[in-house]
Amino acid sequence: MSDPRVVVAAASSDDAAVFRLSESRALVATVDFFTPIVDDAYHFGAIAAANAFSDVYAMGGTPLLALNLVAWPRNPEMLELLGETLHGAADVAAQAGALILGGHSIDDYEPKFGMVALGDVRPDKVITNAGARAGDVLVLTKPIGTGILSTALKSGLIAEADMAAAIRAMTTLNAGAARAMAAVEAAVHAATDVTGFGLLGHLHNVLAASGVGARLFTRRVPLFEQVPELVEKGAVPGGTKRNLEAAARFTSFGPKVTNTDRIWLSDAQTSGGLLIAVSADQAERLLSALQEQDTPAASVIGEITTDAGRVEVH
Repeated sequence: MSDPRVVVAAASSDDAAVFRLSESRALVATVDFFTPIVDDAYHFGAIAAANAFSDVYAMGGTPLLALNLVAWPRNPEMLELLGETLHGAADVAAQAGALILGGHSIDDYEPKFGMVALGDVRPDKVITNAGARAGDVLVLTKPIGTGILSTALKSGLIAEADMAAAIRAMTTLNAGAARAMAAVEAAVHAATDVTGFGLLGHLHNVLAASGVGARLFTRRVPLFEQVPELVEKGAVPGGTKRNLEAAARFTSFGPKVTNTDRIWLSDAQTSGGLLIAVSADQAERLLSALQEQDTPAASVIGEITTDAGRVEVH
């Protein structure tokens, strides 16, 4: 984009658009919606809202307002479930300090829900996916595996009670992670949230935008319980399979990385954590700030290298 007011647009595959309003304010804009990934309608709405606001937090922004996006069957039973979905979304929006000011709905046989989320940020405080530097370390703030777990739920391999930890994570805003990034300020060079392209895919977006490479350490990546065994039982989403195929173009896997590892590293996430590239000498400060913000799963999972666009997994 040639317009000087455009701070971030689509070219870098970043999490949200950023549009400068003045010297001190910029608008962060994003949109996301999807089909239910859990059985409980309230949780579905809460997850969808947290997922939408996550893109704002990844850019260093603060949510302001949202618009609901609804595609839903019109029969009475389903409309009752829609009410529960909207209730879950409203509760998470309230936690974010954001207002839901309207939206749009259509009649659709398959339920879908999401949000347009808008926030603000100082133009000089925007965190993009394009600033990672060789020598930075990579911090991930939530465990991986929500796509595999939700597929296992739909397949009857687990009950919704088995997803309790994942649901807590998916309904938790990345607000605390954003505050932790702000606490170390200039030491954070890049960030993104881990969602549909999986950990490897979103990491690659950072590397492509930043002109660097990365080295990941599989056993350091936080992972929800049961995920490896569910992969071995065949609970692999279609999106995860496509992510793994894409990752083959830019990833080299070490001999100790199993096929199961490759799958969950590519797992399509919903409302995942933030992946943060931070100066190595400030990584402990960031981890301490994340602990203070009640982000207990946060871990150093790798480092940035000079091998542009390539990911080594060990």
